[in-house]
Amino acid sequence: MTVPRPSAADIDAAAQHFGFHLDADARRDYLAAVEGSLRSYDAVDELYDAVARPQVPERAYRFPEPGDNPLGAWYVTTQISSGAQGPLSGRAVAVKDNIAVAGIPMMNGSRAVEGFVPSRDATVVQRLLAAGATIAGKTVCEDLCCSGSSFTSASGPVRNPWDTTREAGGSSSGSGALLAAGKVDLALGGDQGGSIRIPAALCGVVGLKPTHGLIPYTGAFPIERTIDHLGPMTRTVADAALLLDVLAGPDGWDPRQPATIAGISNADYRAALTGDVAGLRVGVLTEGFGQYGSLPEVDELVRSAAQRFTEIGCSVSEISVPWHRHALDVFTVIITDGASAQMLDGNGYGVGVDGLYDPELMAHFARQRTVKADQLASTVKAAALCGHYALNTLGGASYAKARNLVPHARAAYDEALSRHDVLVLPTVPGTAETLPEGNPQDAAPLKHAHGKALNTAPMDITGHPAISVPAGLVNGLPVGMMIVGKRFDDATVLKVADAFESLCGGFPTAPGHAA
Repeated sequence: MTVPRPSAADIDAAAQHFGFHLDADARRDYLAAVEGSLRSYDAVDELYDAVARPQVPERAYRFPEPGDNPLGAWYVTTQISSGAQGPLSGRAVAVKDNIAVAGIPMMNGSRAVEGFVPSRDATVVQRLLAAGATIAGKTVCEDLCCSGSSFTSASGPVRNPWDTTREAGGSSSGSGALLAAGKVDLALGGDQGGSIRIPAALCGVVGLKPTHGLIPYTGAFPIERTIDHLGPMTRTVADAALLLDVLAGPDGWDPRQPATIAGISNADYRAALTGDVAGLRVGVLTEGFGQYGSLPEVDELVRSAAQRFTEIGCSVSEISVPWHRHALDVFTVIITDGASAQMLDGNGYGVGVDGLYDPELMAHFARQRTVKADQLASTVKAAALCGHYALNTLGGASYAKARNLVPHARAAYDEALSRHDVLVLPTVPGTAETLPEGNPQDAAPLKHAHGKALNTAPMDITGHPAISVPAGLVNGLPVGMMIVGKRFDDATVLKVADAFESLCGGFPTAPGHAA
C-alpha cells in the first residue's frame, strides 16, 4: 500500500506551521526529501498488513428498538460468551461503549467514532470472557466521555430509572442506568474525572475507580493517559470486589501500569470483605462538604452515614486537606490540555509511549472528527477550544506546571491517609438533575455537564482508589458516599464499603426495577 504523497501546498502548510521560510528551491528539495522518507511509511503499511493486522471476528449484535430501550442506555445488545467456566459464569455484563469488543460497533457516544468496528477485544473484555461472563451489550456513554451528565451522547439522553425525567450521570451513563434498573448483573465503566462514580452516585449503585494502573486500559478509547481508568460498576460491593479480582493485574501492553504492578495486584479482593473493620480510622474530609452549589441535605446525609461507622468499631473524625479544593484546578488543566493534545490532535493515542495502539481506530477517528466536527457535543467543543488555545498560546507550560503540582496534591492525601485508613465525603454534592432542554451541541446546557466532579476529579489526578456507595435518599433520589483509600490499597476501600453496605442491610433499588 502506498501512503498519500504531499503536494507543494502541503509542504508550504507544514513549513508555515513550524515557522520555516522556504524559497522555491528549498521547497522542491524538501518535498523530495519527504517523499523519500515516506517510502518507509509504505514499507510499514506492508509489514503491518502481513504481520500485525488483526481480523475482525463475526459476532452477532442488534441495535435495540426504542421500545426495548426506554432508558436510552443500550447502544447495542449482544450475547457473547467464550464457554469458559469461571467466577463470572452465568453473569451478564454490560460494557461501556468506549471499550472495544471485537466485531461489535463502537460509537463512544460520538458521531466522530460512529461506524467503527474494533478488531480486538480490550484486555478487560478478554478477562471477562475468560472468567465465564456473558457480554450482554455495549452501554451508551457521553460524547467522547466528556460529560458528568447524561444528555450529550449522539444516540440521545440516558434516563435515570429512579425518575426518567432526570439525568443518570456521566460519562458511564448507560452502565449506571442499566444496573439500577436491574437489566444486567455487572457493568464496566471508565473514569477520567468521576465518570464511574458520578453515575453510580446518581443512580444508586456501586462504582469503583481503582488505583490508577491497577486495571489495564488497553483497548479502551483514551482521553489522557495519566487520568485514564477502567473499573467495576455493580449493585453490591461484593460484586465490585469480584470484578476487580477478574480485571486487575498487568497485561504487558498498558503504559499506565507501573513496573511493580505484578507484585501489587495479586490481592484477593473478595477475601478482604471480612466485615471486621473494628479499629479502622475514618476521616471525614472537611473540604468535600459545602462545595459550590452543594445541597445541604446531601452533606448532612453523608455526614450522618459516616458517623455510622462508629457502630462497628471505627473511629470517625474530621480531617482537612486544603489541596482538595486546589486539585480541581490542576485536574482541569490536565484534562483540557491533555485531551486536546492526545484525544483530539493525537486521535486518541498520540505518540511517544510504548504500548498497544489501535491504528484502525486512529485513522477512522482522524477522518470522522473533522467531517462530523459540528455534531460534537458542546462539552467536547469547549475543551477543544480551550486546550488548543492554551497549548498554542502558552506552549504547554500550564500543562507542565499542573503535572508538577500533582505530587503536591498526592502527598496531601497521602499525609491524611497516614492518619486515617480511609477518607469519606459526598461523591456528588447533589442529586440527579432534570435533563436539560435544548441541543447538546449548543453551549447553553454546558452548566448541566459540569460541576458534578468537584469531589471525584482530584482522585483521577492523584490515582487514589475511590468507591461510591449509596448513602441514602434525598427527596426520593439516590445520594452517593465516596470512600477514598491509599494507592494500591483497594482492598481496604472495598472492606470499608462492604461493612457500610452490611450496616444498611443492603442498598435500595430503583422503584419498579428490583433486580
